[in-house]
Amino acid sequence: MKRFLLALAAGLVLFTSCEDESREISQKDIQDQQVNVDMSDFYTYTFDETDGRSALGGKSCHTMKVLNQKLENDPGLHQRMYNIERNVRQFIAAKKPDGAGGGNGGGSGDGGSDPVNDGLGTINIPVYVHVIYNSSIENISDAQINSQMNVLNADFNKSNSDQNLVPAEFAGLIANVDINFTLAGVTRKSSSKTSWGTRDDMKYASRGGVDAVTPESALNIWVCNIGGGILGYAQFPGGDPATDGVVISPQYFGTTGYVSVPFDKGRTATHEVGHYLNLRHIWGDGRCRQDDFVADTPSSDGPNYGCPAYPTVNCQSNDMTMNYMDYTNDACMQMFSEGQKARMRAIFAAGGARESFIL
Repeated sequence: MKRFLLALAAGLVLFTSCEDESREISQKDIQDQQVNVDMSDFYTYTFDETDGRSALGGKSCHTMKVLNQKLENDPGLHQRMYNIERNVRQFIAAKKPDGAGGGNGGGSGDGGSDPVNDGLGTINIPVYVHVIYNSSIENISDAQINSQMNVLNADFNKSNSDQNLVPAEFAGLIANVDINFTLAGVTRKSSSKTSWGTRDDMKYASRGGVDAVTPESALNIWVCNIGGGILGYAQFPGGDPATDGVVISPQYFGTTGYVSVPFDKGRTATHEVGHYLNLRHIWGDGRCRQDDFVADTPSSDGPNYGCPAYPTVNCQSNDMTMNYMDYTNDACMQMFSEGQKARMRAIFAAGGARESFIL
């Protein structure tokens, strides 16, 4: 019944425009069927992240809450995200060998346990870091910024030293995403604001922040005190270019200097960049039947916190608690899966949401 309601909701969004647009979308649906793309589970709104298992003072990523706000304020965002998701699934389905797929979780053909050569090669992402500070301690050092860059490059290239902690059940799924991050510039700006919240003010010079630099071809990261115990948030592909990027509070950025245990290993940025590259939370931001659109990540009914014991069982399967897209402590997350790799890289393909990065 839930799948039917979600499909109906997607259909209502798609067919509220004029007859000609409906006819065009119908042709796209036919193309989807030709490459075995199922969009019936596409869903963007999520339940409140404070529901489900208690955070117990743990990690707080506001990406999905920010997404819900943007969906309410931008009537075209849902359709753009739908189109991006359809393109991702088409690309992955076209690259996947016949009969490949499967994995541990419920997905819609969006990557499984079998590595696929997508033809994109190594992807290089320039990074602009904007440090907006109210106190000297928030004006983080170059060394702290460089330590974060090192973590991103290790985590996205399967060279992190702690990957050996992944249990044997999931060890074969650890992915080398083959994405490199290069620091392109650092901006520093003093501010009278003590906290910025999640309304993107830090992304506009007119509001006291710093404007994004070439967001069509570079990742922008704003490092400032968000407040409210929020570690960070990101913008999914499809949003306004002016606000495209990642926001992280300074004490959760990097591994040295002004960092706060247990989020002092640079994994907040790894997590948020995952969102920026189109990954959902590992539990799908819902209960057991809500999916993260990745076939090889097990279903779960909510986030995990702290350092859970293995196995942690939910939805009749072992949770991949060590995945970067869960809410566990930095020292207890060590991997992206092959399916997540496929999703992230697909947005750089021809027609993808971040194609301009590699043109």
